[in-house]
Amino acid sequence: MAYEHTKYLANEIGQRIAGSENERLAEQYIFNQFKQMGFETEVQEFTYVRRGAEFKSSNVIAYKPGKSKQQIIVGAHYDSVSVGKGVDDNASGVGVMLETAKVLEKIKTPYSIVFIAFGAEEVGLQGSNYYASKMTEAEIANTISMINLDSLAVGDHMYVHGSAGEDGFLRDQALAIAAKKKIDLQINPGLNPAYPAGTTGDWSDHAPFKRLGIPYAYFEATNWEIGEQDGYDQTADHGGIWHTSNDTLEFIEATYPGRIQKHLTAYSTVLTDLLKFANKTSTAK
Repeated sequence: MAYEHTKYLANEIGQRIAGSENERLAEQYIFNQFKQMGFETEVQEFTYVRRGAEFKSSNVIAYKPGKSKQQIIVGAHYDSVSVGKGVDDNASGVGVMLETAKVLEKIKTPYSIVFIAFGAEEVGLQGSNYYASKMTEAEIANTISMINLDSLAVGDHMYVHGSAGEDGFLRDQALAIAAKKKIDLQINPGLNPAYPAGTTGDWSDHAPFKRLGIPYAYFEATNWEIGEQDGYDQTADHGGIWHTSNDTLEFIEATYPGRIQKHLTAYSTVLTDLLKFANKTSTAK
């Protein structure tokens, strides 16, 4: 399912530049998928200013009630840049989110889940910043973690990052799930002192929630052992794929046969089990 959603967003819709008609088409596709699953779904419209011009975008929000009213936010941005087709960055994250939502459709999870497809991430995290800015103090206190899915398809290694200390509990639980299922999920090894082991930078949709004091987990595929050791160079052979003309299904599948299917399956498996068994009993808010 994740692969088919990724393929549709990238090949049927194509580039999904923030504020464009194609971004709107992607919003409608994602909204319809969540509605078909029976989730309470809404579109959160917002505007932003860039280079003196005003643009419109939106977040798609789907709510799945759980055993507890405390919630986990799962997010992935659906816009892309103006080169390539945004397969890796970030149709892949949306695909994994939609597959996981479908698998969990009839399963009672420990926590309620808010699935969010963020608009306009590529132009300054506009969607996630807007959503976070509208959260009330009660909603912030009620959110035990935010899980971010960004660029999962093509990097040499699969990673999960997280908050420091005890707030990294979902990262640690994801690692345990992966180990049990023999999935090679790693952490940033901390070779670059600017990014301690197990953490990452504030360049994706987890950042606005981190600033609110909400713990995060962040799934991505890249290679933290090459280049500047900051995760930007995703592959040893071709460097970064995101934000380049190589971010297409044709290039990824020809150059790395089977990698996208392996990654999407692995991430969907880990994320599904993580949401089924998430546990923060010792530090619950």
